[in-house]
Amino acid sequence: MRFKGMDLNLFVAFEALMETRSTARAGEKIGLSQPATSAALARLRDFFGDDLLVVRGRRMYPTPLAETLLPRVRECLRSAEGALATSSSFDPARARRTFRVVTSDYVMAAVLAPLLRDLAHEAPGIALQLLLPSQAAAESLRRGEADIVIAPSEYAIPGVPSQLLYEEHYVLVGATDHPIFAGAFSLEEMLHYGFVAVSVGNERTATVGDHQLDTIGHTRRIEVTAPSFTAVPWLLAGTRRLTLMHSRFARVVCEQFDLASVSLPVDLPPLRQIVHFHETRAHDDGVAWLIARIRDQAGPNIVAAAN
Repeated sequence: MRFKGMDLNLFVAFEALMETRSTARAGEKIGLSQPATSAALARLRDFFGDDLLVVRGRRMYPTPLAETLLPRVRECLRSAEGALATSSSFDPARARRTFRVVTSDYVMAAVLAPLLRDLAHEAPGIALQLLLPSQAAAESLRRGEADIVIAPSEYAIPGVPSQLLYEEHYVLVGATDHPIFAGAFSLEEMLHYGFVAVSVGNERTATVGDHQLDTIGHTRRIEVTAPSFTAVPWLLAGTRRLTLMHSRFARVVCEQFDLASVSLPVDLPPLRQIVHFHETRAHDDGVAWLIARIRDQAGPNIVAAAN
């Protein structure tokens, strides 16, 4: 397709070249041979009257014009994708589409896994590509490469549309024979035991629940810090350790491990999970359907009782 003398397919090649800084890797990304990708770069250079990417050693470096063009090209591509997505009604039973979803492993286990079991029957052509949160993942949403990002409201991405997905409370989780579950207990008694904490991502960010407990002035003795939520049950079973856990995730792990959950002896604000989407997906019926299905799967706010 041409627009004012520009083959818009070259924009796809330009974005891939800027991301990979390699004609070979860019070609692999967009399904072209290296010679075809090099030819696309030559046509881009001719159209803009600029080298765009300059070879230095084994790497290509963008010119100032290329850096200026990149966000505009990306916006053009994402707008085109949005127009295509809304060109016809979305029928999940017949659609063949892969949604790219960025979220924590806790949401994957507690919400998305059971949802995918249902979708295997009601929307067999739908697939999810799941990505863990990271700075790179946030940027992939800004570029329109990810369809949605699910995250606590405290980690909202500035300048990106979002809406509330669901809320839930934190509960205390430990081995079923833990003394803490024998009866009522105080905050001081709870803090007597060692805890498993979670720090996620390359930035080693503390979870919202852990941060809230610290904020109200209660110090725990951290015996183990896990890199993911799904590692926590293995670090609790057969020990006297405790952890703060999302109520939906606690319900799942207590069914599969010899663990129990109980309400906290202190009130913490509920976790508010929000869903981000690129502005070009605002009228995408497929994305709207997926968000609605995730919200339905999450269900009402949950406060777990002791098991």
